[in-house]
Amino acid sequence: MNGPIREKYLPVGSVVLLKNGTKRVMINGFCTMDASNPDRVFDYSGVLFPEGSLSSDQTLLFDHNQIVRVDHLGLDDEEEKSFKIKLKEIVAASEQGSAAAAPTAPAQPAVPPVNPFQS
Repeated sequence: MNGPIREKYLPVGSVVLLKNGTKRVMINGFCTMDASNPDRVFDYSGVLFPEGSLSSDQTLLFDHNQIVRVDHLGLDDEEEKSFKIKLKEIVAASEQGSAAAAPTAPAQPAVPPVNPFQS
């Protein structure tokens, strides 16, 4: 695909390359909380591609602005579009509720014990 980065919240199953990455990641979830910092919510969770989920402690957490390339777009049907509308509404409401909180610096991907940026 190698097209331009689309709007935030690519469909599940999308395969992307992150900044400074050499290994691709497949998106498998949205708005995931970092267990070590419950106040931090990442746009996406993902797994290494093509390996997938090898263990529960190897989920990658990253934000939309860390994506530099989309190699494959996941299923983009009516159910996914409807879900994305609801997701954006929930995120917007959540952000309004935490508008008083201090902004955080852009985070690096939460890297599991296996480094996704090495072959």
